[in-house]
Amino acid sequence: MTLSELQADRAALVVRVLEAEHQSDWARQLAEIGFTPGEPVRVLRRAALGGDPLVVRVGSGTFALRLAEAACVQVHPIDG
Repeated sequence: MTLSELQADRAALVVRVLEAEHQSDWARQLAEIGFTPGEPVRVLRRAALGGDPLVVRVGSGTFALRLAEAACVQVHPIDG
């Protein structure tokens, strides 16, 4: 599952960050702001129309990500 598919307010762990076609620098940029394997992540909010962008918390930081960027982050939902 990718971060772009994660329901709002559901906890998950980052599994890995994939390189986007035509945007090879996104994987590096996402890793630099904390999207690294094992890091806790949560979608806090989605924009009203179309859900783009997302407000995401990773570790102790909060960021706005476009759906295309969030689709590069593979996550494993945490039950509970």
